[in-house]
Amino acid sequence: MAIPGYDPEDVEQALLEREPGDVDGNVSVVATVVPDEFGLEECPAEAPSGALSDPVELTGVDGLEGLDVLQVELAYDPTELPPGASPTEVAVAVETDAGWESLNSDVDLEDATVTATTTERPAGTTLVAIHYQTASSTDE
Repeated sequence: MAIPGYDPEDVEQALLEREPGDVDGNVSVVATVVPDEFGLEECPAEAPSGALSDPVELTGVDGLEGLDVLQVELAYDPTELPPGASPTEVAVAVETDAGWESLNSDVDLEDATVTATTTERPAGTTLVAIHYQTASSTDE
């Protein structure tokens, strides 16, 4: 996944494929040091109310050094949106000690994906696509 404004050669990327050829998640990073274990994995955590995807675990985040940008893209199921909800009311949410917090995110309606881009480590490592009115918002 390209990160606008960054040379593609500087971007490390990891995909989460639950079934061959079916990408459920993608994480990209630009950092001075990216550990081998950096990526996305299936997560046994229970999905929060309003979740539009299964939870995933961001791995190797603690080993990142010199983080410039981190971008997470998750596929979601638009048929799971609450009745009357706008299809643009989707965000990547991260599980924190205080609950699920939505990150500033962009929605691709055609591909049914949602992408969050941040210049800081997320407050947690468990992520999910969520109808953002069911999570508390946080400014990134």
